[in-house]
Amino acid sequence: MSSPATPPPAPNNLKRIVAASLIGTTIEWYDFFLYGSAAALVFNKLFFPGSDPLVGTLLSFLTYAIGFAARPVGALVFGHFGDRLGRKKLLVISLLMMGGATFCIGLLPTHAAVGSAAPVLLTALRLVQGFALGGEWGGAVLLVSEHGDAKRRGFWASWGPQTGAPAGQLLATGVLSALTALLSDSAFLAWGWRIPFLLSGLLVMVGLWVRLSVDESPVFKAALAKAAARTSEDPVERMPLVAVFRDHWRDVLVAMGARMAENISYYVITAFVLVYATTHAGLGKQTALNAVLIGSAVHFAVIPAWGALSDRIGRKPVYLLGAAGVGLWAFPFFMLIDHENFGSLVLAITVGLIFHGAMYAPQAAFFSEMFSTRMRYSGASIGAQFASVAAGAPAPLIATALLKDYGSSTPISLYVVCAAVVTLVAVLLAKETRGRDLAAVEPERERTAGPAPAVTAASAPR
Repeated sequence: MSSPATPPPAPNNLKRIVAASLIGTTIEWYDFFLYGSAAALVFNKLFFPGSDPLVGTLLSFLTYAIGFAARPVGALVFGHFGDRLGRKKLLVISLLMMGGATFCIGLLPTHAAVGSAAPVLLTALRLVQGFALGGEWGGAVLLVSEHGDAKRRGFWASWGPQTGAPAGQLLATGVLSALTALLSDSAFLAWGWRIPFLLSGLLVMVGLWVRLSVDESPVFKAALAKAAARTSEDPVERMPLVAVFRDHWRDVLVAMGARMAENISYYVITAFVLVYATTHAGLGKQTALNAVLIGSAVHFAVIPAWGALSDRIGRKPVYLLGAAGVGLWAFPFFMLIDHENFGSLVLAITVGLIFHGAMYAPQAAFFSEMFSTRMRYSGASIGAQFASVAAGAPAPLIATALLKDYGSSTPISLYVVCAAVVTLVAVLLAKETRGRDLAAVEPERERTAGPAPAVTAASAPR
């Protein structure tokens, strides 16, 4: 028999939790996206000199992709301990690791100073970034999802960790755009690029102060107490990772498939676009950064709206709309950029990010609702981060290679369309999760107990 639903926190407390999740996640994504923008604009010259410009960019994006390879490892480690020790402790550790690595990148010597040691050190710090982010997303998502109630979970979960991504992109791009406007190209290349990385040290102190002020998830604390009271005949799961692959392997595969179009389209729209606009369309670096800045601001604004819509009509319809949208927009996206003017570039990026938001907004609630409390951190993190290795990691790399080999955007558009098809199939095969009570229902028992009951207006906690 299911336990009673955990009552939702007071509105002010929930808002504080969402703010803490948003600020911390914004800082971590700022660090991660800052690397992507720098890889497109300056790392090819500083750490991989002497190459053809596009070859240097490919090598630069290769170190960018390595960070994604570390994300599944981070998901496994942080998920395991997050399901056993709590969400809050692991989120503090991930923030310190990410901020420390980013700050150290700002201190790195370049290839001109230390030769091949420079890209090796850069790659090592990128691995630390990826490891930290692999554990960040799942914990931030659960901290909000497990504090809120079922009726508005899509909205609140989209506000916390999901808007942190465009906010981090906005902050990273804004700082780079301001520096490129204020400094000459030579000054930016010589020392100006270091400033945004060093700024991370200050931002991490702010994020740490905020994160330490919030409480552990009540759903997790209730599950921990329940596990402590179990008898030897009903033992607690000692290895959440094992339980995830035993009881939730279908959900993990669905989550991975759902992320393909979301992840690939995002890094094509925000990272690769800097390469395409500056090297193929002949637009300036400042122009490209400003266009991403505007698109990210709109992205930030629409994500909560998509999250709220998922509370009304379901996670799947909103997600499917976004996947179909990015697939259909793949060809107009590059056609608009080829017009070689700022307005067309802004339109291409903004519309692409609006469709992306329809996938990204319900994702936090959708993935959280797939897994039971004592393996939710592991399940959500594994499903999300394993997909990033095949999706977001190689996306700018593949797009740059296709542009180099074919000199055309058509193969890149087809690449995005294929990703959209994979996501459409995965989401169509998923169960609708809207309304699931995270405290009262153990999703892995559905095969014997039937589908989880939705929380209706009459049964929802008040």
